[in-house]
Amino acid sequence: MLIETEATPNPATVKFIPGRVVMGMGTRDFATPEEAEASPLASALFGLGDVTGVFFGGDFISVTIAPGAQWIDVKPDILSILLDHFSANMPLFTPGSAGEIFVPEEEFADDPEDAEIIAQIRELIDTRVRPAVANDGGDIIYRGFDKGTVYLRMQGACSGCPSSTATLKNGIEQLLKHYVPEVTEVRAV
Repeated sequence: MLIETEATPNPATVKFIPGRVVMGMGTRDFATPEEAEASPLASALFGLGDVTGVFFGGDFISVTIAPGAQWIDVKPDILSILLDHFSANMPLFTPGSAGEIFVPEEEFADDPEDAEIIAQIRELIDTRVRPAVANDGGDIIYRGFDKGTVYLRMQGACSGCPSSTATLKNGIEQLLKHYVPEVTEVRAV
């Protein structure tokens, strides 16, 4: 089995591509070892000590390491854990746990009068933004729209990425403003 790796715009995060489906539907972000207890794979990665974030995408895993850690030291151990996991066809989540169930964080209360605008925003995010962000090893989740401001949550490689502010302001905000004139600003939450 071959696991490909790709650099992401976030120097602390690398995208690992096992050549098979990781998450059948949706994504899952683990920001702490406690959150990772729902997944044997995420737990094993956090167990390395230098890992500070694990993100499961449709066909990839993004791993973030701590400041001061070096990829040259950590990458072989991560690859070994991933190879063992996928070669043995181990489950992604602990059986009998609610690990595969992901209840999204509460969104901002959208005004029903903005339903058409919100539908346009969601469509643009799902078709134009999320695929591009997934290529970089992350995801972006719609959280709400209020008085011209769109609230988004960055996950995976995008969370904590030095260029995420530029991506939000110069990329996503400009795209949404262009197609949805009611949008005046985009903010990360």
